[in-house]
Amino acid sequence: MRLDIEDVTVEAAGVRLVEDVQIAADSGAFVGLVGPNGSGKSSLLRCVYRALRPARGVVRLDGTDLHAMDPRATARELAALPQESSAEFDFTVAEVVAMGRLPHQSRTAARDRALCDEAMTRTGVTHLADRGFLTLSGGEKQRVLIARALAQQPRVLVLDEPTNHLDIAHQLDVLALVRGSGLTVLAALHDLNLAAAHCDVLYVIDGGRIVACGPPHDVLRPALLAEVFGVRAHQVRHPETGALQLLFDLLQPVQ
Repeated sequence: MRLDIEDVTVEAAGVRLVEDVQIAADSGAFVGLVGPNGSGKSSLLRCVYRALRPARGVVRLDGTDLHAMDPRATARELAALPQESSAEFDFTVAEVVAMGRLPHQSRTAARDRALCDEAMTRTGVTHLADRGFLTLSGGEKQRVLIARALAQQPRVLVLDEPTNHLDIAHQLDVLALVRGSGLTVLAALHDLNLAAAHCDVLYVIDGGRIVACGPPHDVLRPALLAEVFGVRAHQVRHPETGALQLLFDLLQPVQ
């Protein structure tokens, strides 16, 4: 399923957070959104998973205006993992993952159970099934929420800092899982090396506007990183995969 963000502007309390953003994610592509803190990444993603309505512009799924779709129909096509997720009640992990099945009308208990079990296995949380969600570490909660998104069986996955709270092994594992899922993925990422290694296309947002887009090796240039992130970047290649990697220094040493 193709995802298009067309000339989207987001405003809150009279402040323009995102302005005239255009992003295209082809079916099955892993598209990364990178930028400094406060650049508008989360505000833009909230429009994509309908937590916000854009002041101007449109988000489309296969050409259909997402905000004109029935919310339940949208949930059958698109799953989201916001940056901050809270739970009022201490559901078990199995119950949280099962919530991903709620948008589907043609359901059976056996099929729901099988899909949830598969999602928990893929994210490595099966052993937590009977634990209360509120008792988990930040990293465990993150993997459970990814399992819930996978159990939802969407065709589009929107992730806001999906590696937040995860140790390095689980960061690599989760992004490899997402990349191999076959879903159309739009993910905001802080770690530029993870973005370079896993994304097909990167969009760089700064001050609410897209300032660069393209394959990671074309986008993550030292001059751009100096301008947007205020760092001096050195490009190297991974010794085994040949993937672009970056080493960083401050532009101005701390006195």
